[in-house]
Formats: sequence, C-alpha cells, structure tokens
Amino acid sequence: MKRYLVAGGLLAALALLGSEASAQTGTARGKVLDDKGQPLPDATVVIEFQGGMNRKYETKTNKKGEFIQVGVYPGMYRFTANKEGFQPSYIDYKINLGEPTYVPDFKLVSHAAAQAAAGGKGGGVDLGASFKKAAELAQSGQLDQAETAFKEILAKSPDIPEIYFNLGYIAGQKKDWAAAEAAYQKAIALRANYGDAYVSLAKVYQDSGKPDKAMETITQAVAANQDDPKVQFNLGIFFLNSGRTEEAIAAFQKAATLDPQNAEAHYHLGTLLVGQNKVADAVAHLEKYLSMNPQNAQNVATAQGLLAALKPKK
Repeated sequence: MKRYLVAGGLLAALALLGSEASAQTGTARGKVLDDKGQPLPDATVVIEFQGGMNRKYETKTNKKGEFIQVGVYPGMYRFTANKEGFQPSYIDYKINLGEPTYVPDFKLVSHAAAQAAAGGKGGGVDLGASFKKAAELAQSGQLDQAETAFKEILAKSPDIPEIYFNLGYIAGQKKDWAAAEAAYQKAIALRANYGDAYVSLAKVYQDSGKPDKAMETITQAVAANQDDPKVQFNLGIFFLNSGRTEEAIAAFQKAATLDPQNAEAHYHLGTLLVGQNKVADAVAHLEKYLSMNPQNAQNVATAQGLLAALKPKK
C-alpha cells in the first residue's frame, strides 16, 4: 500500500499561523425555543460587544429555531433574543476563537404565560428584566452580586433551568467546582435533554481534574440528546483529546450529518483521516471544509497545507 507523507505540508501550514492570527474571528451559534422547548423561527437575535467598542450584529433564527453569526471578533457579548408575543431574554457570553461558540439555548416565555406566572406568585415580576440585571452583574465581574440576583429569581420561580445554568457558570468562574456541579445537575434535572448543561458539567469535571467523570457526563449528554449536533461535536472533541480516534471520527461524522453547516466537523474529520492514511476521504472533507468559508484562520491554514501535501501535483 502506498503511504503518503504529510509532514512538509503541516510545517508549511504551521508557518502561516503567525501572520493569520490578527485576522481571526469566531462564530456564534445557538437556538431560540419557547417555554415548551419548541423552536421559534424568525426570532431576532442581537449580539452586542461589551468591551467598549461599537460592534453589533443582528441575525434571525431559521425554521429549526437556530441562529448563526460568523465573523465575530472574540470577547464578551450580550445576546438578546426577541420575538413578537414573547418576553425578550438576555445572556452575556464570551465568543472565542477556534471552534464555534455555542451559546446556551434561549427559552422565551410568552407574555400570557409570564403574566399568569406573575399573578400566581403574587410578585408581578418581569423575568426578562430580572434576568438582564443578573446577567449585567455577571458580565461586569460582580459575580457575588450576580449570584444573589439569580437566586432572587429562583426564590419566586424555582423551576427555571437557565437560572441554574447561569449559577453553574458563575461558580465555575470562581472555581467553586462543587457549586458548579450542583447547579448544572439541577439544570439537567429540570430539563433532561439540556445539552448545554451536560457539556458545561463535563467541562467542570475536566477542569477540576476528573477526566473520567467528564467522559461519563458527555456520554450521558449523547444518550439524552441523540440528535443534538453540538453535543455530538463536543463528544468528538472529548474523544479527540483522549486519543480515541475511531470514536472521535464517528462522533464528528454524526455531527456533520446532523448539522451540515458545521465546518469544523469536516476539518477534524479531514485531519483525523490523514492520520489513518485514508487520503481520498481526508481530501474530500478538507475541501468541503474550505468550501464553507470557515472563520478559523489557523485551521484554514492547516487544511490548505495538508491539501497541498496530499493532492498530486499537476
């Protein structure tokens, strides 16, 4: 069997990274759902940079309630999801370079449901405004005050999984791993298929030195979310980092099937298949990756270098 050597291509690709770094941007992805977990199409999502510069993006959800925004410079952003007839929802979330950043699912409550809930609780609470206040405190680094604000919401509406998710995030920022674990587990208890909470809980275990628990949790996430592409993608990343190549390939293949717009799944498939000497398949995935206008400059450079080494010279 003829074997292919790609080291030269890799070195050439890596040499390009320094010049590309300054131009790197990220990608934000997420979903907007109603209070019953059903997708909300044509919801507006406004993405505003919180770092003192005027950067603002606006997009809409598709028929599946999904949104995507490419070309986002890294940093902390406020995401505001809104649709006529529903209370807006806010979250502050950091956009990173590299893999697409998956924003936690928005769950919009209809005005009628919110008014009914407020009447039943006797507080007349505007959940959207309360959530916004808590998120602003978290974004400004006032983690203790943000935690208090989120807990005040829970005192009136104790069954909102997104609040526990945010408490988990705050605890994680403070490296209070036990509190983060408990909050994410509560979010999952309230919504059994809460993929973002599973993934974040797995990251807590990973960051706190419990890789076996991390893998166990991400595996549970897959069992509860068989058709969630971002859970499958994160499963692939966990397998990749654990050196479990065959399982990583299977997870990335499923992620690419469930979400054809996930360019990074094709990138990882291409690089993994190179290592298995499956050149034709690797080339197909890398070419597919580059055709999707990916935003990760480092991965683009690597893919281009690999293709130059793998494809026969004309």
